[in-house]
Amino acid sequence: MAYLELHRSRLNHNYKFLSKLFGDRNIEWGVVAKLLCGNKSYIQEILNLGVMEIHDSRVSNLKVVKEINPEVQTVYIKPPAKRSIPKIVKFADVSFNSELTTIKMLSEEAVKQGKLHKIIIMIEMGDLREGVVGENVIEFYSSIFELPGIRVVGLGTNLNCLHGVMPSQDKLIQLSLYKQLIEAKFNRNIPWVSGGTSVTIPLLLKNLRPMGVNHFRIGEILYFGLNLFTMKTVKGMKDDVFKLHAEIIELHEKPMVPTGELAENPSGEILEIDESKYGKSSYRAIIDIGLLDISPEYLIPDDKKIEISGASSDMLVIDLGKTRRNYKVGDLISFKLRYMGALSILNSAYIEKKIVE
Repeated sequence: MAYLELHRSRLNHNYKFLSKLFGDRNIEWGVVAKLLCGNKSYIQEILNLGVMEIHDSRVSNLKVVKEINPEVQTVYIKPPAKRSIPKIVKFADVSFNSELTTIKMLSEEAVKQGKLHKIIIMIEMGDLREGVVGENVIEFYSSIFELPGIRVVGLGTNLNCLHGVMPSQDKLIQLSLYKQLIEAKFNRNIPWVSGGTSVTIPLLLKNLRPMGVNHFRIGEILYFGLNLFTMKTVKGMKDDVFKLHAEIIELHEKPMVPTGELAENPSGEILEIDESKYGKSSYRAIIDIGLLDISPEYLIPDDKKIEISGASSDMLVIDLGKTRRNYKVGDLISFKLRYMGALSILNSAYIEKKIVE
């Protein structure tokens, strides 16, 4: 049976690395936990690090956080849906917003629940996902800053999340200037410029972060140690907080090219035959994960000689080459994961989740 491991010591190592990085620069930060898909044991591991601010895009996951520790500040990191507003006000202390009508509904619900709901106004900075267009920010703020039950605690932006637009000094300086303009015009204090995510860490490491950006939301780099500019592991960080193990359930020497008339497989693909492989064979192993659990492109085999041949819904075929290399049925094949692969695995009810020291 396939299973996923979270390595506690490696997670702790990466957390300490980031904590020092931010602490030395007087930057506030929270951990994005949406990757964990509400897994209570894994969320507990994050909180055991000393984290007191958790970000997530699923309100049910924030509910889990509040059940573990009601004192942790919870942040809902996408524009709220109308039908979710009562739960968001109940379980999220802060939410990201870019729609005036939504903020008015949050205000009404906050008053109804007798709560103060904090918001971060998201600003469009070029990636074309959520965000108020820059030229409308002042007018947008003027429409909401006196709403009851609402406090604006930050301006934020998301980059690289949709079209791959990378953060830059210029974009982050511009974000900081919006804060200064609002504070000067309305004589109000906005504590956070939340312009930092995992993709912004390389700027921080090179001391290219504008000083006005004082809040980061960190997910991917905590779990994978990945520099998203170079796609290499950040020096001093671990890239294997998560490890996936899958069992070999069949191992035979087989032809390298299928025989028979070819049509679309269930994934809608038609195989292109490599004629140079006719008459050749290799050892092929089947392991007990499939497309239902993860897309093969997000798997990184620990054994660098393994090639992934393909996958069906519940099984994945790997090519071991001309020798079995001592593999046998029942052995485990280990993988590191890319972010989207880990997200799929953590969202799968069919993969056991474990914690190891």
